[in-house]
Amino acid sequence: MARNSGEQMNAPARSVNDLDTHTRTALDIACARIAPTWPLDQFIAVNPFWGYIDRPLPAAASELAALGGAKLLMPRAWFRERWNSGEFGRDDLLEAITRSGSDRRVDELIALLEEDETSTPRRARVTDVADAGRNVLRDVAWCDFVTHNVSQFCAAYFDDGQAQLGPQRSGLYATWWRQAAHDHSPRLLMGAKDFTALARGLPADPQTLIAATTEVLCVDGEQLAAYFNSLLQSVGGWASWCAYRRWQARLAGGDDDSIEQLLAIRLAWEIILLRSAGDPTIGARWRSAMSAWPQHDLDAARAQERGWLLQRALEIAYQRDLCTRLTRRTAATEIAAAATESPSVQAAFCIDVRSEVFRRALEACSPRIRTYGFAGFFGLPIDYRPLGASAARPQLPGLLAPALQATDHGGDTALASRRSQRLETERAWKLFKSAATSGFSFVETIGPFYAAKLLTDSVGSSRPVPHHEGAGLSSTERRSLKPRLECVAGGGDLGPASQIDLAANILAAMSLTKDFARIVLLAGHGSETVNNPHAAGLDCGACCGQTGEVNARVLAALLNDAQIRDGLRARGFEIPVTTRFLAALHNTTTDDVLLYEAEDLPASHHDDLVQLRNWLHAAGDRARAERAAHLGLEPRPAAALQATIKARAKDWSQVRPEWGLANCAAFVVAPRERTRAVNLEGRSFLHDYSWRDDSGFGILELIMTAPMVVTHWINMQYYASTVDNRRYGSGNKVLHNVVGGHIGVFEGNGGDLRIGLPMQSLHDGRHWMHTPLRLSVFIEAPAAAMEDVLARHAHVRQLVANEWLYLFRIADDGAIFLYRNGAWERRAG
Repeated sequence: MARNSGEQMNAPARSVNDLDTHTRTALDIACARIAPTWPLDQFIAVNPFWGYIDRPLPAAASELAALGGAKLLMPRAWFRERWNSGEFGRDDLLEAITRSGSDRRVDELIALLEEDETSTPRRARVTDVADAGRNVLRDVAWCDFVTHNVSQFCAAYFDDGQAQLGPQRSGLYATWWRQAAHDHSPRLLMGAKDFTALARGLPADPQTLIAATTEVLCVDGEQLAAYFNSLLQSVGGWASWCAYRRWQARLAGGDDDSIEQLLAIRLAWEIILLRSAGDPTIGARWRSAMSAWPQHDLDAARAQERGWLLQRALEIAYQRDLCTRLTRRTAATEIAAAATESPSVQAAFCIDVRSEVFRRALEACSPRIRTYGFAGFFGLPIDYRPLGASAARPQLPGLLAPALQATDHGGDTALASRRSQRLETERAWKLFKSAATSGFSFVETIGPFYAAKLLTDSVGSSRPVPHHEGAGLSSTERRSLKPRLECVAGGGDLGPASQIDLAANILAAMSLTKDFARIVLLAGHGSETVNNPHAAGLDCGACCGQTGEVNARVLAALLNDAQIRDGLRARGFEIPVTTRFLAALHNTTTDDVLLYEAEDLPASHHDDLVQLRNWLHAAGDRARAERAAHLGLEPRPAAALQATIKARAKDWSQVRPEWGLANCAAFVVAPRERTRAVNLEGRSFLHDYSWRDDSGFGILELIMTAPMVVTHWINMQYYASTVDNRRYGSGNKVLHNVVGGHIGVFEGNGGDLRIGLPMQSLHDGRHWMHTPLRLSVFIEAPAAAMEDVLARHAHVRQLVANEWLYLFRIADDGAIFLYRNGAWERRAG
């Protein structure tokens, strides 16, 4: 039983690191289960269940349901709609049963579609036990109060420039402990009269408090990791933020224990409620609640077992259709003819599913256009320090740490100082506007001057929020700047040999090694929206939520450099002197393409450039026409449609400017000839790869350990935000309030930090725009090479073995095989 309320827990004090081995292990396991979430200005999609990939997805789902009430399957009614519309059928159910080794019958699953779900209770926490006797119509729940209290404290503690004042940075738990000793809100709002006294009696050190969990809360040692995990799930948004801080610290070779301190805070609330004198029966009721935990675990697993068969059947139906498309031989003559012609243009795009639509549209303009799919950071492990800035931002996947740095070149010598001064003035003006003392005077004196802006914003004439590259610069000044490789991260020199190595590796990974066209387009991508805290989520995830402009321009400059060309020639890359690499940015909101430094092309390429612009314009018209139906737009002439879509991008009330990566479901790694004639409906990531040019299969290993993982993250972010938006999504974006300047959002003014995607990124108001399916990966490569990668990389092996994604192999003859239980099963061809 817990100690009585008068006893102090903070004497004698333990050493900061004095956790017994069992508690330390439980703490590490619980913290490792929490996936990171990136800040809004670097928003990238993340698998929120990344810490569970060592277990099969259904097992992870049942544990999350038992610990926090999570729902990782769509409602039964949704599956019923898919069944009635013919999206999956009896054959798919039968195959799902067979693959799962289940003894269920097809008719049983069909009958299940007509049943409603049965809810199962999750494991109780002390806050739940304290709520058991409350008047639900009158009393605030302790669960909600504690989450709100912890969340508001974290928002103030982690604030990064939004608030004028912040707490001292003496550690998350220590700061909370000092404040809790003077916090009267539990007494005033919840009637907890002894809260401040009990808070003062807690240890001042977080690990001392964590070490006392077994003794004070009577939690069985075998249940400790699950209990810690359950508490972190109760403040899952902030736990993910703390996990991000640890992720970043460990990438840099350090560590961050914020997530452990957050757990200590949440434990402190459990201890205070258990020791409160207001309810003498709570101790007995808490012990009874803990005794029911194992049964809750069993109930959660049983409740979901048949639902996962429905989910698998829907995935099988999608895979069956995609296999059919990939094995068709339509337009084979046209593809073969195009492959023998010298290309007029080669264009490399991000593997993003939105690029699939544009690439098809561009290729339809001419058989002499060849497109390539490659990770949108273009293989450049860089961070970028804008001119005049003291800090750099990442321009690479969140899985990686930057090895190189790029910065701006060009402009006059005084531009850096002018830009810094403008940004500082802008910051000071922002501080003045938001200061408490200027609230009335600012509105009275300056407010009328904002009338024009309010009017233009209201009629949809807002200017899109400028990306970081243009902040503090006029349009002329920005055009004068050219991002270029500067140095090794940390300041070391980057010599010509290293740059040649970098360029050679990138070209090889892109499968761009021969038959170079006169213009090779390197197209990054970005979006265009206003009034959108999640705008970075529509930009390039491979560039850490930034546009791909910097990476494309840096690589184009590198490959146009005469010294680099000489070095590449010595390594077998015969790039003609007539070949020019041209950087571009594909605007995924409007399907316009902006070219960079086109004015630097020689006069000999004038006609090539004119032709390219015409093709890009025609491709934009085709892509917009294809996307219009998904945006709810009626058919209209190309110019009118372009104007409508551009107006949507500038509309500050538009909550669905584009659908991002909604409905992503597959990743195809193969030569473009495999997919060129196939309409993949903007649902597939596409990465060019030719295994015959991959001596030693180093490129295959890179693809399976980086882009495949990134696409899985994106797919599972959309999956999770769809199946359980309350826990793994950010709710209604109309209600969003930005937290801490860039950390994340609250839905309304409280509750937990919301992570994941807003509903408006997934649902059009009537229908789901994303179908939650696990990623199906198709790779054209030898079986032995793929198996070797699985054998050498545990996290990739876990993703496949535990069916977080499905791995298929495309054979040379077009036959398709599924990897399951350590063997390849023929699925098509």
